[in-house]
Amino acid sequence: MAELPSVVHLTSHPICLRICGQSVYEDENQHTWLHLVMDTGGVLQVRLWQDDIPSLYIALTANPQTSSSMPWMWTLHLGSQYQDSMGQFWRIVHHVKEDDMEEMILELMDNS
Repeated sequence: MAELPSVVHLTSHPICLRICGQSVYEDENQHTWLHLVMDTGGVLQVRLWQDDIPSLYIALTANPQTSSSMPWMWTLHLGSQYQDSMGQFWRIVHHVKEDDMEEMILELMDNS
């Protein structure tokens, strides 16, 4: 019988995510996160998932900018949202760990 995936909702979030390479962010514990920008009916969301990226890959693709629309840093603000390097606020839609993969979805808040 196949085992069901184990999903855990996380309440402890990275304090800071900084760009360290092409589409790669790094948190304060040197964990790397990839991102995907999603436009869901006019609402801008970013899906981040933790993935161990070899430092050689990061060095080869290192670029201080990921894209003109993406912030170079997010900082945890009031425990339930992030403020980016452009002064915009993002709410945490969800932050889960399924089996060994951690995923977080941030949504740009209207009043940013």
